[in-house]
Amino acid sequence: MSATLASAVRDKPTPVTAEPVIEVVDVTKRYGRTVIHEHLNLEVRRGEILALLGGSGSGKTTLVRQMLGLESPTSGTIRVLGDEWANMDEDTARILRTRSGMMFQQGALFSSLSVYDNIAQPFRELGKIPEDLIREFVMLKLEMVGLSCKNMSKMPSALSGGMIKRVGIARAIALEPELLFLDEPTAGLDPKASDEFVDLIATLHRALGLTVVLVTHDLDTMVALSTRVAVLADRRVLVAAPVEEAVAVDHPFIREYFLGRRGRRALQALPPERRAKLPATALEDAPCGPAL
Repeated sequence: MSATLASAVRDKPTPVTAEPVIEVVDVTKRYGRTVIHEHLNLEVRRGEILALLGGSGSGKTTLVRQMLGLESPTSGTIRVLGDEWANMDEDTARILRTRSGMMFQQGALFSSLSVYDNIAQPFRELGKIPEDLIREFVMLKLEMVGLSCKNMSKMPSALSGGMIKRVGIARAIALEPELLFLDEPTAGLDPKASDEFVDLIATLHRALGLTVVLVTHDLDTMVALSTRVAVLADRRVLVAAPVEEAVAVDHPFIREYFLGRRGRRALQALPPERRAKLPATALEDAPCGPAL
């Protein structure tokens, strides 16, 4: 990441958590006879980093797609920044989409476009922005994610996994959105690259005052970044709370996910004041056997 940006925000407080900016109310989602969500409720608050957790098939990505307006719920309502997707006209929906950025799993870059053109794409879709101004914006975004301008002409096939994700997040923040959605941002990265990417997200969160919705399976990423966690199981949100409170909920998935060896080890990275709020079971020595 840009050392200048990291230094500039090092002493800056994290964004203040405020009013709900996404409201998911009594949402049910079905595909044929398969029910993914049933009477699901969730709020995302301005300025927070909310981690969506759940097992495979729990509907984390489906929920994000509905928040983005890419899919519609079977029933219930989803309001984003005060507007309900189901009641929007095309102009309102288009403007709302510019206020959200999405980094898909594995970056999802356009393979036929260079780094420069991938990041420039959101500006070009707006139209009427001079190319010299787009170039300045692209160079700024590259600097913000810690990439040199010499990478602008490279194709995605020539990039490492970590660089692909950095270009993906540069494209996601191109239009300086209020909301940022990240799908498994550290998946496939080695530990060093993963730590660096977590630091990048934390820096951008502070610098841009973002509200972040994060889908992840990675316990270390979740503990390092999240303000709250929303745990999806049984077709609903079991709990949406700081991780030290969510761990106390008595449910098989939560016990398996958080209280195995890997989960307890990850929880030890919480700041002391938050670690002190963990239930006693999360502080006990982990059982012998395979890590969960």
